[in-house]
Amino acid sequence: MAQLATLKGAPASVLKIRWRELFDTEPPAYNRRFLESRLAYRIQELAYGGLSRETTERLKAMAKQYADQKPTDRKARPILRPLAGTKLIREWEGVEHSVTVRYGDFEYLGRPYKSLSSVAREITGTKWNGWVFFGLKSPQSGK
Repeated sequence: MAQLATLKGAPASVLKIRWRELFDTEPPAYNRRFLESRLAYRIQELAYGGLSRETTERLKAMAKQYADQKPTDRKARPILRPLAGTKLIREWEGVEHSVTVRYGDFEYLGRPYKSLSSVAREITGTKWNGWVFFGLKSPQSGK
């Protein structure tokens, strides 16, 4: 789209005018890169449509999940833990396995599991670090 290409070379004053046209609000006092990227997104959103209804509903559900938590609940959750609703997919011996992250546990084949390691053990028959098995952590670096 030609509109997107013009954003890169446009002066900040033009970006702010375009912001007012597309958002009907005053532009935020953020840097130029933010304005460019957000304007580019908005132009594409208007041309091709926004998020799907399914995606919007999932985002609302995740926002509600965190709004209902006390701040101490949020701090207790490990940083690496994916958000509830995330699907973890791993192929093992030619079979694709899908695990759904839930707030307090993981669901695999309709059953709850307390840890990813217990799911990995169920799939492989051997002891595994679940974070490594599902590719959420590197076995060498520990990250």
